Amino acid sequence: MFKTKLPLYQIDAFTDQTFKGNPAAVCILDEWIEDGLMQKIAAENNLSETAFVVKNGEVYEIRWFTPRIEVALCGHATLATAHVLFLYYHHPGSKLHFYSPHSGDLYVKKKDDLLTLNFPADRISKVDVPEELTRAFGKKPVEAYKGKTDYLLVFETQKDIQACRPDMELLKKSKARGIMVTAPGKKVDFVSRFFAPCAGVDEDPVTGSAHTTLTPYWSQRLNKKRMKARQLSERGGKLICELRDERVLISGKAVTYFRGEIEV
Repeated sequence: MFKTKLPLYQIDAFTDQTFKGNPAAVCILDEWIEDGLMQKIAAENNLSETAFVVKNGEVYEIRWFTPRIEVALCGHATLATAHVLFLYYHHPGSKLHFYSPHSGDLYVKKKDDLLTLNFPADRISKVDVPEELTRAFGKKPVEAYKGKTDYLLVFETQKDIQACRPDMELLKKSKARGIMVTAPGKKVDFVSRFFAPCAGVDEDPVTGSAHTTLTPYWSQRLNKKRMKARQLSERGGKLICELRDERVLISGKAVTYFRGEIEV
């Protein structure tokens, strides 16, 4: 049976240390392969996201898959892809232009070893706290919001976020891509965690796309445009977030864990 070799990279995003941040797989393609094959590769990688990229002129088309589904937007895997393209494909200049069929034009800018995502800001609406989410977390949040694909639950303290041990089966009943929980931080402006059992990821270590929701919320609440954030997963992650009109800038670092090829 004929097999094709494809390059594959695993990158730890939103960290400057291996084994921290959020690992993403990056597969650079000459042309698109079947959706079903991309989904199988993502399931085999068994990471929260695998990014697939095809260069089209000066633009890189990008898609993201969890082990279970394709998602509309992923920050850490885009950061990881930019790391690969700058470091191993020697992309000229300091700016990359990505295009997602679901999320439109996305950009990444490089300055020294810091990569900055330029993503559309999520629009959120305040909602009543869904009963299943209160039961799932064992505590009622102070506020709840709904964005394009996710719920945002606001709690009082960082300790509340650290103590979260949600019931994943109850979270699945929300039918949202994910549920983020957030509170003011002790040493940063805000902290968060992100749970996405409906997408096949119980807890995502560091979620760039969630900060397209978190940044507008905290910017308005704190009356600040530029903020420092931490995601309090076991691996942990550091982000710098800035609101610019209808766009969000999310900055972080990335390190390579491995590079090689797969046979499919």
